[in-house]
Amino acid sequence: MNKEQLIALGLTEEQAQQVVDGFGTMVPKSRLDDKITEVNDYKQQLTDRDTQLKELQTKATGNAELQVEITRLQQENEQVKADFESQLTQKDYDFALTEALRTAKAKNPTAVKALLNVESIKLVDGKLVGLDEQLATLKTSDDYLFTPEGLKGNTPPNPGGGGKPVTNPFSKENWNLTEQGRLFREEPEKAKQLQASAGQ
Repeated sequence: MNKEQLIALGLTEEQAQQVVDGFGTMVPKSRLDDKITEVNDYKQQLTDRDTQLKELQTKATGNAELQVEITRLQQENEQVKADFESQLTQKDYDFALTEALRTAKAKNPTAVKALLNVESIKLVDGKLVGLDEQLATLKTSDDYLFTPEGLKGNTPPNPGGGGKPVTNPFSKENWNLTEQGRLFREEPEKAKQLQASAGQ
């Protein structure tokens, strides 16, 4: 399904674009089911190995050399199990964090993640603890990293319209090269409009 078909179904152009952009990150259910089966198989294999080693240890009573080897294999098995569980936990954490940043309307989740203190963010019962406070701080200090609430597409606010007046960095009173550069990079249409209105 393409962007035009989504718009025909009643989505706005921005919503349709978000759906189209998201297709590349979506995982087909069949592939997800395969991965779940694979994980369950690995867990079962680890459990089976533990059982076999315990049985072997019972049979090897009296053979010191064999007991040492069994103990080594049990420790190795525990390490593999711990590493596997750690990898699964990390994947769950990464997925939850990426989704949370998308929900927070981060324009570039990777860039926002680089500014977070991820060590202080923990995944507890499927929820990220310690993230909301950091996002609130970033939205205040670096609001350009997030799509503003209620902003549709790339339509700039009207300086002459209602609501909060827009400071024009191209005007003589508010001349600001840093803000001009940011506008040309992130909102070129708005930059052109503000530049034109400053020249009038």
